[in-house]
Amino acid sequence: MPTIARGEAQRFRLIGRERGYHGVNFGGMAVGGLQANKRMFGPGVAGVDHIRHTHDPARNSFSRGQPAQGAEFAEELERLCALHDPSTIAAVIVEPVAGSAGVLVPPKGYLERLREICTRHGILLIFDEVITGFGRLGYPFASQRFGVTPDLFTTAKGLTNGTVPMGAVFARDALYEAFMRGHDGIELFHGYTYSGHPLGCAAGIGTLETYHDEGLLTRAQSLEKYWEDAAHSLKDARHVVDVRNCGLIGAIELEPRPGAPGRRAYEAFVKAFESGLLIRVTGDIIALSPPLIIEKPQIDRLFEGIREALQALP
Repeated sequence: MPTIARGEAQRFRLIGRERGYHGVNFGGMAVGGLQANKRMFGPGVAGVDHIRHTHDPARNSFSRGQPAQGAEFAEELERLCALHDPSTIAAVIVEPVAGSAGVLVPPKGYLERLREICTRHGILLIFDEVITGFGRLGYPFASQRFGVTPDLFTTAKGLTNGTVPMGAVFARDALYEAFMRGHDGIELFHGYTYSGHPLGCAAGIGTLETYHDEGLLTRAQSLEKYWEDAAHSLKDARHVVDVRNCGLIGAIELEPRPGAPGRRAYEAFVKAFESGLLIRVTGDIIALSPPLIIEKPQIDRLFEGIREALQALP
């Protein structure tokens, strides 16, 4: 842990967020906030707590970009600081935009407030940018889009265009230097058999070159308004109760079928697939994150197809 490297071994506690997703290893499930992922695996990692999620459809339904209401949800962190003693909290980890929970866009001022609280109490702020990194929000990383700099942020997927497994962690200079001083002469005490694998590194280098050559890290900026308008054109579509978007991410939330949560979205997935469209559903939410090379006619085709699929559902 970077806190131990900095001489703060008393900081052992981790804070995640409800409806957060950080992978399905024991550490990721512990700080994650998806109950279904934890159900079969017992108590997991000790010393973990969670702040509430930011989804507030009563005030923010059909928001375009960042919702206007909800910055105060960051104050949950102050409550946990009072409960646990902030000197015992090592880090807070959140997705800048929650992905697997159904595209939950941070309210205006929310990430800024988390940053302020973490800084005041000496807590590390970690962004999970596995989904938001590498151009998804029209900037190389979400921290740049929102103007909030974390202490650490994790990346993967887009690093190699999803072709070969590879991940990376970015760290502030001060944390890097703390690691380089080492523990018993070893800079980073833990490593993996496949760390720095040549195939993954080659895929990563090739992907970064393509991002640069084709301008893909910022291309979403030129499409975001068109994407937003296309997504919100489904506001009057059958079964739709919310639409939200940020960069080239979107979510169409459907009214659950009584007694069968998730069933309506799954049937929409099947209908769309039969018409030649591949969408993703999570619960009763259609979650969309198209290729960064998507063109406007393909955006039109996507949302027309979703409308047709929804119209066909009971």
